[in-house]
Amino acid sequence: MADKSNQAVIEFRDFGFKYFSQMEPTLYDIDLTINKGEKVLIVGPSGSGKSTIGHCINGLIPFSMKGEITGSLKVCGQETKNSDIFSLSKHVGTVLQDSDGQFVGLSVGEDIAFALENDLVPVGEMRETVQKVADIVGMGSMLKSSPYELSGGQKQRVSFAGVMVDDVDILLFDEPLANLDPATGKTAIALIDDVHKQFGKTVIIIEHRLEDVLYRDVDRIIVISDGRIVADKSPDEIMASGILPELGIREPLYVTAMKYAGIEVTPEMHAGRMETLDTAAVKEPLLKWASQKIQKEEQPERPVILEAEHMDFQYTSRRKNLQDINFRIHEGEMVSIVGTNGAGKSTLAKVICGFVHEDKGCIRYYGEDIKDWTIKERGQKIGYVMQNPNQMISKPMIYDEVALGLKIRGASEDVIEERVDKALRVCGLYPFKKWPVSALSFGQKKRVTIASMLVLDPQILILDEPTAGQDYRHYTDIMEFLKSLNDSGVTIIMITHDMHLMLEYTPHAIVIHDGRIIGDSSAVDILTDEEIAGKASLKLTSLYELALKIGAEDPAAFVDHFITYEREVVRK
Repeated sequence: MADKSNQAVIEFRDFGFKYFSQMEPTLYDIDLTINKGEKVLIVGPSGSGKSTIGHCINGLIPFSMKGEITGSLKVCGQETKNSDIFSLSKHVGTVLQDSDGQFVGLSVGEDIAFALENDLVPVGEMRETVQKVADIVGMGSMLKSSPYELSGGQKQRVSFAGVMVDDVDILLFDEPLANLDPATGKTAIALIDDVHKQFGKTVIIIEHRLEDVLYRDVDRIIVISDGRIVADKSPDEIMASGILPELGIREPLYVTAMKYAGIEVTPEMHAGRMETLDTAAVKEPLLKWASQKIQKEEQPERPVILEAEHMDFQYTSRRKNLQDINFRIHEGEMVSIVGTNGAGKSTLAKVICGFVHEDKGCIRYYGEDIKDWTIKERGQKIGYVMQNPNQMISKPMIYDEVALGLKIRGASEDVIEERVDKALRVCGLYPFKKWPVSALSFGQKKRVTIASMLVLDPQILILDEPTAGQDYRHYTDIMEFLKSLNDSGVTIIMITHDMHLMLEYTPHAIVIHDGRIIGDSSAVDILTDEEIAGKASLKLTSLYELALKIGAEDPAAFVDHFITYEREVVRK
């Protein structure tokens, strides 16, 4: 079990930090103590300084990222500014958001062994330690595999093992769920919790997906805003405080439902986690709220803009990546394509865009088979934003990257500037208009790639994980813009792991599992179908769990009421 002693392992005292490249400090007056064996969640809007706090703890600041420090920060008794990054790495192990950026070995075993090799550990002892740690994270049978051939969840496990192998005191996770599907994310949080309890590690998690982290217990939630700590409380106290929505941080959906039902959330309700919620205190008002009738806005029937019929595709002769794909998407729809990592979602997008060609069957645009259309011809109708922004960006400056497509099409400079400025404002990037792309975070680069497609005015826009790594405020800004585009007639298709996005914005959902479509229905029907959710590694929404817990007669109707209430009452 984790030893939660009063022995401080991290101590910030009147701590401030300013990057040399910036005019204003990123962190102000940080006073924070984290004790041995604690498990702490740090949340805050993008740009709030939460990742900078992580960089200070692991020594990237000031030894890699230069700047001016004020006050004191001690890690395991060492004043960090008087230490060095190597010494700090013996106390703090960091698992990055982008696992690919952390790999150094050609195989899983080599990668896990890297720290031991640097310490000149004898080969026999090294192999024994690597096998032991790999078994702990469930990767013991894959030591000879290449890290780059693994799924997102497996990559995360290898990164985890690579920092655990050094037997560090503190495990720091920087947005560990950003690139994982919901079920894999749930497994990752369980793994972190198991290691925390079994080995007594101090665990710090920096993450946007608060509800997913709270699948397992945390001791404290530390809320950062504008470089300052604005709250440091237990999960129960944070949910009762109402501070999260004030700062643009998404609350768990079940908490939002309670507030919609007029319930005043108190610490005594134990709403910090679904498992601890006092059901008796909330049951009656929730059932009464869910029984209210809300008039739904009728949607007119529109023509089919994109259709697949008995479509197959395979990269190699060994297995079919897509098999007997059939779907119909109507003009002006918002559709989510969901499923586990490796199911075939991104491959389907590549076939639609013409990057690869179907082996059998066809894809039709307004009834016309587009098999013979070139990538350029498809690109005039269909825009595609990839999951990894580094695979799309080709210009060093933000403005030039967003303007590239318009320049290729021969647009005038006045038109280019007007449309680029509008796209940058929508994506929250206008203040960085003249910045180099290299100065941006992973999430900000993601917004650059979305902006570079939005300026081209496509008829169909396909987005692969558009909100990954975004805080709730930027998520909402992007999604509301996409909704306005959709209202103007643009068809939006989103490949996503975000179940809230799927519920709130996409009435139509297509589920892919092992290259086949196993669900094609409303988002509510999909996320209240335990069989489909289980097969496709989806996470049953906490609204469904809440409905079961309060004894709702029709849990799917309860979830549908929540979504309808948001669309027809809250957002209007």
